[in-house]
Amino acid sequence: MSEVKKPVKITETILRDAHQSLIATRMTTEQMLPIIDKMDEIGYHSVECWGGATFDACLRFLKEDPWVRLRKLKDGFKKTKLQMLFRGQNILGYSPYADDVVEYFVQKSIANGIDIIRIFDCLNDIRNLETAVKAANKEKGHAQVALSYTLGDAYTMDYWKNMAKQIEEMGADSICIKDMAGLLVPTEATKLVSALKEGTKLPIQLHTHYTSGVASMTYMKAVEAGCDIIDTAMSPLALGTSQPATEVMVKAFEGTEFDSGLDQTKLAEIADYFRPLREQWLESGLLSPKVMGVNIKTLLYQVPGGMLSNLVSQLKDMHAEDKFDEVLEEVPRVRKDFGEPPLVTPSSQIVGTQAVLNVVTGKRYKMMTKESKDLLVGKYGQTVKPMNPEVQKMALDSLGMKEPITYRPADDIEPQLEKLEKEMAQYKKQDEDVLSYALFPQVATDFFKYREAQETGIDATLANTADKTYPV
Repeated sequence: MSEVKKPVKITETILRDAHQSLIATRMTTEQMLPIIDKMDEIGYHSVECWGGATFDACLRFLKEDPWVRLRKLKDGFKKTKLQMLFRGQNILGYSPYADDVVEYFVQKSIANGIDIIRIFDCLNDIRNLETAVKAANKEKGHAQVALSYTLGDAYTMDYWKNMAKQIEEMGADSICIKDMAGLLVPTEATKLVSALKEGTKLPIQLHTHYTSGVASMTYMKAVEAGCDIIDTAMSPLALGTSQPATEVMVKAFEGTEFDSGLDQTKLAEIADYFRPLREQWLESGLLSPKVMGVNIKTLLYQVPGGMLSNLVSQLKDMHAEDKFDEVLEEVPRVRKDFGEPPLVTPSSQIVGTQAVLNVVTGKRYKMMTKESKDLLVGKYGQTVKPMNPEVQKMALDSLGMKEPITYRPADDIEPQLEKLEKEMAQYKKQDEDVLSYALFPQVATDFFKYREAQETGIDATLANTADKTYPV
């Protein structure tokens, strides 16, 4: 007789990862607010609504204050826990920050309304997670540590089980399997969830993307194996490079021992709200049909959906679109040279850009980005497999270093907050402004000038500092 299991819990991603994955994080706060009351009545485990690329996109493209967005969301969600994605020592940026900045960011996130912080590291280097986890514990927030899921002979079930054990010992409250490229297939999900359940007593959550077409089946198998929570997106912004549809997964478990108990009629009302917005995004070209289908190359090259669109955009800028297939084939080779890291922000951008350069220049590593060199010499942390010694030596020599860094990279970073406070004092309107500046100095400064102009009624025509990367 099967063991009676509790209902599967649902984390809704439409206010963060779904629109990040499909429309480059362009949903505005004003588009979110009218539906919050109804979303709050659903009974979600949590609503993911902040972090990831939302912070950058708010400041850079939408000319919104991300802290104001968070406070407005908190005002609206009176019953539902709010969740964010946090890049470990990189916070919401693309390189490591000092511990004092990480701690202050966690403190302010929780103070402004975040209940659950999902913390990950692009290399699965435990040392890059510790400061953020301890800070969340101190602030009485829920610290969820995410394992960046990937494939490769180093990533065995024992590897994942040992990671889970270390995460529990670190003081995390739950574990998330973060499958950013949709690489986790159903049978492997059964094995992985079972292994994690053996390695830890912590609740297990699964986050995946529909890119490779298997995600709904993967969720089914994961839940049957004991997964406690799954990430889904309301149907207007589901599938493609986003998550499986909330309504579909709720229906799939209805009447089983895993029945979520969520009301389809109420869910339909939320879908009805987002459907016209989806049509607008399709008409404007913001939502491209290209990201809505299944891309089986994901399983061949282990390239996340967001990374695919970055590669296309980089090649277009270089007038080398015909090299796309060559670049896709080069990605796994660069990844191997770089110690087989999971491909997630910022490692996905680093590996992808280097693959583009290797193919376009016609000679591998003739040109090497600063980020590639930093990754190779250990400034982002420890990779699971050793680097290619020849490629690593090229990076060490160009940086004038004898040996790669083997300690926690952030140990080299002096406290930064005091210096940052002085630098941006003239723009400061709220405590949180220093954190916006810390992460994106130029973009935040442009935003502060824009905000000042809006408040004083002067027309602000600001330089568009937009870049073309839409991170995972």
